[in-house]
Amino acid sequence: METIQHLQSRLVPFATDVFRLALWFLLIMVIFVPLERLFAVRRQRVFRRLFLLDVGYYILNNFLPKLILAVPMTGIAWGLRHLVPDGLHAWVAGMPLGSRLAAALVVGEFGFYWGHRWTHEIPLLWRFHAIHHSAEEIDWLVSSRGHPLDLVFVRLCGFVPMYALGLGQPTMGQNLDLVPLLIILIGTVWGFFIHANLRWRLGWFGLLVSTPAFHHWHHTNDEHVNKNYASMLPIMDKLFGTWYMPKKQWPPKYGIDTPVPSNLAGQLLDPLLPGGYARQLPDAIGATIPE
Repeated sequence: METIQHLQSRLVPFATDVFRLALWFLLIMVIFVPLERLFAVRRQRVFRRLFLLDVGYYILNNFLPKLILAVPMTGIAWGLRHLVPDGLHAWVAGMPLGSRLAAALVVGEFGFYWGHRWTHEIPLLWRFHAIHHSAEEIDWLVSSRGHPLDLVFVRLCGFVPMYALGLGQPTMGQNLDLVPLLIILIGTVWGFFIHANLRWRLGWFGLLVSTPAFHHWHHTNDEHVNKNYASMLPIMDKLFGTWYMPKKQWPPKYGIDTPVPSNLAGQLLDPLLPGGYARQLPDAIGATIPE
């Protein structure tokens, strides 16, 4: 009897999470599919090639990265809590939630920018990140395509500086716990938007926040690769020399030149194997991953 009750106590929250995940998927699809039909950059099918693969990533990446991140993020937060002066964390803890969130968005974006950039510049990391860039048709759901270890690395790069400044410290109370959750929520929703097949530039506002026009150039497969790493704030690319935003053009094509397995299991396993795919970095030099 106790075993059945214990099993039920685990299954009910899991079923609730799955139900919530399905509702989110339907809601996002209801929003973006009509918009992409009305304002498409390129005409393409809703249920395009590899649509189901990206649905698989949507499900997987809503569970696995959080489980992987739980232990290292808690350990890092605890360690930084003892390295950073208490006065700084106390001062940050006294800030209004809105101010802490705004500061965390900027600080986190700095970390996310460099984490993302390193996945393009370091061969070992590119093995995993290449999965995301393998998409040859870009729409809202491509945001979900990514190796869980790739997502974990980039998120760590963003959350470590936030934790160092006390902006997202799990050990400092419930209010601050909300900041990392909001950062992930905002980043996830914005990720769907900037990957969407929308010909939106948003005028001057597009200079302040990333747009589909801005991020689509990050996915280009021509001489303009390795640009526009920022997920939300293009000023990071301006500061570090990777900004590229022509006024009227769109990328001629997307994807990468190296072949990638078309199934979920193959994409998850191949970066871990010595003879895996995506051995060539996306740059003009064509550096390769050593055996």
